[in-house]
Amino acid sequence: MKKQEEVNFGKSDQFNLTMIPGRFAKAMRTNVIWQFIRFVIINIKMIIVVGKSH
Repeated sequence: MKKQEEVNFGKSDQFNLTMIPGRFAKAMRTNVIWQFIRFVIINIKMIIVVGKSH
């Protein structure tokens, strides 16, 4: 059986170059704890940027 990536690139009529996320990327996108940590980091960065403009 072919991998999903091979099936995706094997089509000649609709050649698609989009990347298919791997197992680790899928896990990080669906992990609630990691999403919360990213949310906090982005908010800290925004506070710094806004603080510099005032």
